[in-house]
Amino acid sequence: MKQAISYLKQQLSGIYPPGEIQAVAYLMLEKLFRVTRLDVCMGKDRTLSADERLAWVKITERLQKEEPIQYILGEADFCGRTFRVTPATLIPRPETAELVHWIGADAEKRQVRSILDVGTGSGCILLTLAAILPGVKAEGWDISEEALCVARENSRKLGVEATFRQQDILAPSLPDRQVDVLVSNPPYVTESEKAEMERNVLLWEPSTALFVPDDDPLRFYRAVAGYARRALNPGGALYFEINRAYGPETVRLLQEAGFPSVELRKDLSGNDRMVKASL
Repeated sequence: MKQAISYLKQQLSGIYPPGEIQAVAYLMLEKLFRVTRLDVCMGKDRTLSADERLAWVKITERLQKEEPIQYILGEADFCGRTFRVTPATLIPRPETAELVHWIGADAEKRQVRSILDVGTGSGCILLTLAAILPGVKAEGWDISEEALCVARENSRKLGVEATFRQQDILAPSLPDRQVDVLVSNPPYVTESEKAEMERNVLLWEPSTALFVPDDDPLRFYRAVAGYARRALNPGGALYFEINRAYGPETVRLLQEAGFPSVELRKDLSGNDRMVKASL
């Protein structure tokens, strides 16, 4: 295994930072061979079989093309669960887990019977919340049928009940719903921010789930907020993950949309990242 790790570091040097290569190596060992980071730290080692070495080399070749390891493995860990992901879905981020923790903590203080997730992707937000809130009615919308197929697969795999609907939140007519919580992590990266993004994101993750035009960066927030004003039950709440560059602007949009209580929170890196708007 030590030779495999050394090979990976050598082949990926200059493409990824050393810390990221190390993290990828540990992830590959765990997912492919059930070898944990602790096993490696304790000096446990074994010789890989010919098939295992071949699998390691093939994955390394794909990593050299900057394909995300989560897409290569076909899965990503999120909030203690493993979700299937494909290039039709975004890879879950730690910041999104922070948003889920916020919603879950709030749900402990009041009864949440129904949740709608707009732009559900792999379903990681919706299914995590449905798993920790027994009996909740969970529904996810997405414009991509490919993404919805992944979300349905995750629902079956995790044994968490949810319904999924192909729906464009920007459509002129939307189905009526009454829910206690509406959550959305919509596209929020502006076209001009592309230059700052990592190549593996630009090359592989779905652009329709990432980007918005520079001249209307809050277009999805405006649409979701307008819908939430009529879809939320009394006392209900809308939660957003946001672009760190538009925290105050998102707050202002929600206040102008008629939400009497709006709270902006930072992520663990100190960036504006989450907003809650309550009725």
